[in-house]
Amino acid sequence: MADICYNRILLKLSGEALAPKNGSGIDPASAKMISEQIKSVVQLGANLAIVIGGGNIWRGKVGLELGMDRATADYMGMLATVMNSLALMDALENIGVTTRVQTSIEMRAIAEPYIRRRALRHIEKNRVVIFAGGTGNPYFTTDTAAALRAVEINADLLIKATKVDGIYDSDPKKNPDAKKFDRLTYMDALNKKLQVMDATAISLCMENHMPLMVLNLWEEGSLKKALMGEKVGTLVEA
Repeated sequence: MADICYNRILLKLSGEALAPKNGSGIDPASAKMISEQIKSVVQLGANLAIVIGGGNIWRGKVGLELGMDRATADYMGMLATVMNSLALMDALENIGVTTRVQTSIEMRAIAEPYIRRRALRHIEKNRVVIFAGGTGNPYFTTDTAAALRAVEINADLLIKATKVDGIYDSDPKKNPDAKKFDRLTYMDALNKKLQVMDATAISLCMENHMPLMVLNLWEEGSLKKALMGEKVGTLVEA
């Protein structure tokens, strides 16, 4: 533990992290790859919790475009996060990582209800806790859920794992001259409208002094490098 800069982290994954290339749904190979990265972090002695999105299964804005009620579309998205959480749990358990799924929407037959003190006990026992169901309320994203859970479990760092190696001033896939930021303040992220996370999530991190790191999950060893304090991704802090 002496070499670890962050002892407790909250990892935010998009639902697309579990999707097959150029497709939707859940790809067991992707789940296995992510699980192996997570295991490498757990083996260093870090406490880890996860929030995962549901965009690979359902996107609420698609429902809105078709005239669906916003709350209904959001609840469907929350259910999609539960499916992803169970898939990730299974992949982690298959490689020997003890895992618990807690959901903000009660479904006791398949997951524990979210109870903060119980989550903390699991984390203290080195179990990976996956928080499903977002915040349990419509109109809030899983980014906001990740910021909220990070604060609730007293995490040292919130990591948003993406397919880009940090935060840029424009889309690096469209602009070859896009500038990457190594560090940003919360206000920079808000004022520049960099779409790191939604404004509610950034504001929650800022109010509670929660450092946020954006990195490329598909870059080999990126999670471990972040944990060890090596230069990786973009760090957003006060």
